[in-house]
Amino acid sequence: MSREEEIKKRRTFAIISHPDAGKTTITEQLLKFGGAIREAGTVKARKTGNFAKSDWMDIEKERGISVTSSVMQFDYAGKRVNILDTPGHEDFSEDTYRTLMAVDAAVMVIDSAKGIEAQTKKLFQVVKHRNIPVFTFINKLDRDGREPLDLLSELEEVLGIDSVPMNWPIGMGKNFQGLYDFTNDRVEVYQPTDGERFVGLSEVTAGNHTLANNPFYTQAVEDAELLADAGNQFDEEKVISGQLTPVYFGSALTSFGVQTFLESFLEYAPEPHSHKTVDDEEIEPLNPDFSGFVFKIQANMDPRHRDRIAFVRIVSGEFERGMSVNLVRTGKQAKLANVTQFMADSRENVQNAVAGDIIGVYDTGTYQVGDTMTTGKLKKAFEPLPTFTPELFMRVQAKNVMKQKSFHKGIEQLVQEGAIQLYTNFTTGDIMLGAVGQLQFEVFKDRMEREYNADIIMTPMGKKTVRWINPEQLDEKMSSSRNILARDRFDHPLFLFENDFALRWFKDKYPDVELKEEFSV
Repeated sequence: MSREEEIKKRRTFAIISHPDAGKTTITEQLLKFGGAIREAGTVKARKTGNFAKSDWMDIEKERGISVTSSVMQFDYAGKRVNILDTPGHEDFSEDTYRTLMAVDAAVMVIDSAKGIEAQTKKLFQVVKHRNIPVFTFINKLDRDGREPLDLLSELEEVLGIDSVPMNWPIGMGKNFQGLYDFTNDRVEVYQPTDGERFVGLSEVTAGNHTLANNPFYTQAVEDAELLADAGNQFDEEKVISGQLTPVYFGSALTSFGVQTFLESFLEYAPEPHSHKTVDDEEIEPLNPDFSGFVFKIQANMDPRHRDRIAFVRIVSGEFERGMSVNLVRTGKQAKLANVTQFMADSRENVQNAVAGDIIGVYDTGTYQVGDTMTTGKLKKAFEPLPTFTPELFMRVQAKNVMKQKSFHKGIEQLVQEGAIQLYTNFTTGDIMLGAVGQLQFEVFKDRMEREYNADIIMTPMGKKTVRWINPEQLDEKMSSSRNILARDRFDHPLFLFENDFALRWFKDKYPDVELKEEFSV
């Protein structure tokens, strides 16, 4: 098969949702249909030890939450599928935002009882900003939820995107009978008594099925007729441009409707798309030169080997094991000899991969999040990935002074993943960590203890406002108890202001000093 044919087979997408909407559960079901895992465990079953295959970190298994993005791959219906399961918790939004830069489509999971929740709304704005095609799966139909028409209305009003249902629920909760499948002109029966899951509409219409006189089926037909007259029509071009979201109903926990969704999604989801460089040049997937970017770094995915993986989205060309690439940030060459791909709960060394694929490059500290790799004529870096300036801060120190080596190694590696930021007090040398949310500190502490055997003491510093300063304008006398002078991990000077009042006071006192909300590396 030619490289072009291989690239056109790729379907790379992220799953986004509010916590507890069922994101990880649907990921498992998709992996099961793809043959990547034998059974779908759920995070609810963590007492049995049957954890989500995409949640590998101990703290994720114990709490039943996802706090890091996972990458999984499988083949289905002639397509090579790359799923990126993202954290639902808002404290880890930055990881999700970066992941969304590496995908061609998004699947948005919504709880049928709760509708559009806060984190879903935030993540959708990122998706919309990038014009990423969005496919919506409304989950938990086997539980009592809101009326389907209300859910569609909220989807359009709150998120500002047109929707078109691809199937329709027949009853909900205890009265859930199945799904009226518009696309395939059939009914998918929930818990069929005769073992027949799919029934042709003609058979129901002719009265040859128990659903023929079922009031919930009658209501579904009426809703369908209303939608046909007054609703949006399916338009593939609008789906691809992110203007229209196809909506699927189902129950991820019972696997109902998931396979139908997967098959429909793979039919309409886009092939790998181009990416912009810092000069606004579009790099097409079929460009023969290899290019890609690091969107995530993860330490200790296998604690036995203390490994460190840089996740790379291939943008163009083809990866071949042992190839050398140009690392644009440093201008140096790097050899990609030890590279892996992720098949659910296993890894495989990869010989070849093409545009659209996600590969894991073993890293000894060479790479940073946002790094661009190229070969041949391609020399420019891709657009920078989004970063969040932290608001919460902690002082951190080793509890045991004899374990300083493990302490500093742990901090260095976990900071490089990008979930927390490292700052050093300019005068005292104290180590300070910044994060978007409190849970990031808890995960950091847990991982320092488990993965690096380094007990730590964390002292809250509260909220701070971060501003970088031009080194040429810096005078250490500007520092005070209300604006701590520090360095970031790239050695750039900055102030941690106690509050907005302290920031305004500083600007009034030093009107000629330029302060920046971020520092471009």
